[in-house]
Amino acid sequence: MNSDIIRVTRAWLEKVVIGYNFCPFAKPVFITEKIAYVVQTNPDFAEILETLFDACKQLQQADHITTTLIILPHGLEVFDTYLDLLGMAEALIERSGFSGEFQLASFHPHYVFADEPLDSPANYTNRSPYPMLHIIREADIDIAMKDKDDASAIYERNIRKANALGSAHFDALLSQIKKAAMPN
Repeated sequence: MNSDIIRVTRAWLEKVVIGYNFCPFAKPVFITEKIAYVVQTNPDFAEILETLFDACKQLQQADHITTTLIILPHGLEVFDTYLDLLGMAEALIERSGFSGEFQLASFHPHYVFADEPLDSPANYTNRSPYPMLHIIREADIDIAMKDKDDASAIYERNIRKANALGSAHFDALLSQIKKAAMPN
């Protein structure tokens, strides 16, 4: 089952995140297999936070891993519940001394930016097949962003691209990814 979840996540990365260039530094780490995929099936917040802590420790010690996706396929289907967890996860990063070393990016099937309507195509820049916490080394972001647009330019470009394609396009694509990546 975890391998199916990872297969769907990898397909989403390839077809959406990399395919639409929503993250300009995702492709190199995807191609070189430097992404750790951790599936946490227990929806208990304490268990998830322990997984997050352990993943940060692993990133500190592992040069062969650039970034980690903690995939949370059960119990966080409600976006507000996920946001509660995200707040705790960010507090854990701060309390554990990981601030300045790691930052979190967040993805969820029902992701909604604070200033966007529910049905806005812009939300699809952070919509994923499963709720996820993405741990990123800040040093790697600095290296990847050298000689590139600033983060706000990337965000604005992504929003324009998502708006041009529309919500129906991304709904169909996410559905197709889940269907194609799951075994018959």
